[in-house]
Amino acid sequence: MRVVAVAALVAAVGIFATPAPADDGPLARTREVLEASSAIVKGAGDRKEKLTALGDLLRDYLDTEALAQLAAGKHLEGRSEAEVKEFLSLFHEFFVRTYTQRLLLFDAPDFAYGAEKVDGARVATEVVTQGDRFAVDYALKRSPNGWRAVDIVVEGVSLAGNFRSQFDAAVAKDSFQGLLDRLRAKVSAPPASS
Repeated sequence: MRVVAVAALVAAVGIFATPAPADDGPLARTREVLEASSAIVKGAGDRKEKLTALGDLLRDYLDTEALAQLAAGKHLEGRSEAEVKEFLSLFHEFFVRTYTQRLLLFDAPDFAYGAEKVDGARVATEVVTQGDRFAVDYALKRSPNGWRAVDIVVEGVSLAGNFRSQFDAAVAKDSFQGLLDRLRAKVSAPPASS
């Protein structure tokens, strides 16, 4: 999935185009996470160690529950509390695993920040690789634990919207239980080694 692969580029950070902000706003939080991600990707350790470190870092930054609820939309209506809880847990593990695996596929590109919009928090960024430039915006919300990303928009495509399309197709083809079965299989499979 190109959108997830491109979004994964976001965390492999190189040179920053703007100075660090003096506050703890959404841009500062995003910069902090991306710098730490870059250090992990470029640092010592084998693939498994890096995946673990990236997963630990991103679990605090990515609000996968909000992303999952946006992505699942109407499919969570009328579900039991146990089904919703399982879906949110499976989606969390699936998304963090997918995102961290993509981080290790790319060399660190240059990374430039655009505008920070605190009202309706959004951080505009641009990922610059050898042959490409990708616009990546982070939608963030302040939580008791600080700013967390609730959606990532890559080249104008929302990851939540992309997942929603996939989930709609999966549920239409099979059922909500079939979607849970697919997520269980993906989460229980060993991480890709390449």
